Amino acid sequence: MELPEDGQREYRVRTRDGLSLRVLEWGPAAAAPVIMLHGIRGYARTFALLAQGLLPHHRTIAWDQRGRGASDWDPAGNYYNDTYVRDIEDVVGHLGLDRFDLLGHSMGGIAAYVYAATHPERIRRLVIEDAGPGASEDSAGSVRIRQELLAAPRSFESWETAVAFMRALRPSVTEAARLDRLRNMLKQHPDGTWSWQYDHDGIAKARLDPAPSRTVDLWPHVEAIRAPTLVLRGGRSDYFKRETAEAVAARNPLVRWKEVPDAGHYIHDDQPDAVRDLVSAFLAEAG
Repeated sequence: MELPEDGQREYRVRTRDGLSLRVLEWGPAAAAPVIMLHGIRGYARTFALLAQGLLPHHRTIAWDQRGRGASDWDPAGNYYNDTYVRDIEDVVGHLGLDRFDLLGHSMGGIAAYVYAATHPERIRRLVIEDAGPGASEDSAGSVRIRQELLAAPRSFESWETAVAFMRALRPSVTEAARLDRLRNMLKQHPDGTWSWQYDHDGIAKARLDPAPSRTVDLWPHVEAIRAPTLVLRGGRSDYFKRETAEAVAARNPLVRWKEVPDAGHYIHDDQPDAVRDLVSAFLAEAG
């Protein structure tokens, strides 16, 4: 199945520190807005299929986060949660959004927790995809991600080599999702080789050796959320523990959680139909 591009719109937004972010939209401009935030090595178009599933009732807005895809790399290496939250503020301000729904996956989920807690007047409903307190520090998935950042080759001699690498790295996702990921993560050079289309070294440094002052304790933000919230956990996730999902829901009565069977950390890649149905039903609820 090909990931659709029907109705995709593209433009750029400049952040307060001068970076240009590529923003993508799907859906009618007058429809209810929902912002979607991708993970550490993600990209805006990772949400294309989900966005199509929310038509015609939602206007989906996503961007290549700084250092990824067609957005500018940050020469100062500010690949930290506080910066990602400021980028949300800048895009929201540029678009003149009042209230909207917010979805975040992994790294994007961490930013979504913080933004929702600190801007309660903006968030109508919140969806978190496989992210929560402590997940990026003490889970098997966090170890895996750090190892992948250290071990990932800087380039590939051919497209076929890159496909084989991604197939081994993400064996559970569909072939269409793997190919879409590569098309959005790689760029080809005149000699025929391919390299990552994201700031690997800067992002890896911030993830592997973070400045202590830039880390975030998510528990106070979980407790401060004032919007109905759906937390999704992949049934096979090595990143977001089941007991953490239960604790998040116990800390805040506005939070419910749902486990998506036969999905790993990349839930919307592993089980796109299930995620579409869950998100669509949740956003359609009254109130």
